[in-house]
Amino acid sequence: MSKRVLVPLAPGCEELEAVTIIDLLRRAGIEVVVAGLSDGVISASRGVRLLPDMGLDEALKQDFDMVALPGGLPGSDHLANDSRIVRLLQSMNGSGRLVGAVCAAPKALARSGVLNGKMATAYPGVLQAEHHPNITGDAVTRDGRVITGRSAGTVMDFALELIEALVGPETRRKVETSLERA
Repeated sequence: MSKRVLVPLAPGCEELEAVTIIDLLRRAGIEVVVAGLSDGVISASRGVRLLPDMGLDEALKQDFDMVALPGGLPGSDHLANDSRIVRLLQSMNGSGRLVGAVCAAPKALARSGVLNGKMATAYPGVLQAEHHPNITGDAVTRDGRVITGRSAGTVMDFALELIEALVGPETRRKVETSLERA
């Protein structure tokens, strides 16, 4: 059975991160459901218009192996301030499922308590603002079932780490190799 990942999109999300996560996971054969915090088109941080598969309320009726949050501002603030996202992150983490966030989106993990006692990375200054003491500054940090990425510049490495966590290192290598040959 295919792994399923929810990628929530908020107005002002970083389009490079959102599209890269969705694209690489789908290349790995992972089912990705893209859900907008509201119904309809989402206007990303650089004005790119993204059309989610469905609204978040509909997506929350389904089951997922992972939730992966793209960053960007003000998108990450919208994610961190959405009670549905906070509850989802707490539920996913509490049931031992994978959670991931890149760039400014780890603030949503911090606010939901998912980063308590965990090492993490994020866009410089984001986790300091959340008073998170365990910041690595690395491109990607994986601490158990929590995966964080630093920025749009590291999002491919972040997405590849999500693939490895979901379906293993062999599939990660296949996707990575296919990107190098393209």
